[in-house]
Amino acid sequence: MPIQFDNKMTWLHRINPSVKLLGLACLFVVVLFIHNLNVMVLFALGPAILFLFFTGHPFKRILLFSIPFLLIFLSTSSSMILFGKGESTLFKWGLIHITEESLYRGIHLGFRALIYAMLGLTFALTTSQVLLFYSLMQQLKLNPKYAYSFMAGIRLIPIMIEELTTIKYARTVRGIQNTFTVRGILSSIKGYSIPLLSQSIRRAYRIAVAMEAKRFTDSRKRTYYYQTGFSRYDLIFIAYFALFLSLVIFISGHYPLFPVVDVRSL
Repeated sequence: MPIQFDNKMTWLHRINPSVKLLGLACLFVVVLFIHNLNVMVLFALGPAILFLFFTGHPFKRILLFSIPFLLIFLSTSSSMILFGKGESTLFKWGLIHITEESLYRGIHLGFRALIYAMLGLTFALTTSQVLLFYSLMQQLKLNPKYAYSFMAGIRLIPIMIEELTTIKYARTVRGIQNTFTVRGILSSIKGYSIPLLSQSIRRAYRIAVAMEAKRFTDSRKRTYYYQTGFSRYDLIFIAYFALFLSLVIFISGHYPLFPVVDVRSL
């Protein structure tokens, strides 16, 4: 059974999936070329607002989802902060050498990773997989045989997990115990992988035959069960980030939080 969460619909769910995908892809590129620490820190508020208040999930679940974000931020920034190079030493103890330059670079790198994580999870929490592929077919003209193949593959993941659980129970009933020796690990891999591989091959063949029979390889115009289009929410989504980025650039230029314009010059 696929994992599903109860959530309420917000305006982010009503955005065309193709617009959302392309918009976030453009934001990834924009964030990659932001080297001003003030802009990076302030811009992180934009994805944070969407993630915290407009994904439609309960606040406790949002806090649970935020735990990996904190780990990503700490892991990416600490490596640069603790072992970076610079001339203005703030703290030094053994191999740990924190400088002002490494501190700014680490914060910049951590917020970049944090923005990527929030944008990616916001997209995942507010986008239907089925509507995404239907939108790719209708708006971006993706070949239906590829889109439906991806959807079939996603639907097979819960089935494979269920089969893995069945094999595990069957091995337990037969008294087969997993040992942590080299021979035991190799035997466990063989016992799990061969049944899963054989079942996957047979299932993939049946899906391929079914798609061929349904003429999914035909390049002529098709009809779709779900129709996707553009709406005013697409403009709201684009305007939100355009205005927010402009506001961030203005504030960072007139009221900077850090005395750093470009971390590459440190």
